[in-house]
Amino acid sequence: MSKKYEIERKFLVEFPDVSELDVKRRIGIIQTYLNSVNGTQRRVRSVDENGSVKYTYTEKVFLTPVTREENEYEISGDEYRSLLSHDRRDCPPVEKVRYCFDYHDQLFELDTYPFSDKLAIMELELGSPEQKIDFPDNVRVLREVSSDVRYSNSALAAAGAFPEQQIGEKI
Repeated sequence: MSKKYEIERKFLVEFPDVSELDVKRRIGIIQTYLNSVNGTQRRVRSVDENGSVKYTYTEKVFLTPVTREENEYEISGDEYRSLLSHDRRDCPPVEKVRYCFDYHDQLFELDTYPFSDKLAIMELELGSPEQKIDFPDNVRVLREVSSDVRYSNSALAAAGAFPEQQIGEKI
């Protein structure tokens, strides 16, 4: 089990033309949130990359909106299926496609969701919360959503839409 501190910032972006990005990996993810234990967020993931499926178990403790302690490790398919019985009933599984791409020596992750072809979430892990970010020219950043819980994966899955789409804003 690896325990690490993660500093991550999240941004709401217009769905970019993925063919214009320097995509290194395309990953299909089904993420299921489990009942929390002592305030720790728990989840399991089925991760499909090029037809090869792996399963992970993750625990996160949120220290600040952009900093968290994360423990993550690979589990077997049997462990994954067993843990699914501990799912949060108030939160459907999150389905997304993640594109990992490089831009100016930064590894971005672009999460796209089946409920939107107009918006996506772009994340970047940082060395410090103050680190300067050099955004890709061909991705239109609408705003930072790191501390907005409405853009968490669990909130997006429960709503089945981005907040803008729920209230009918023009995108």
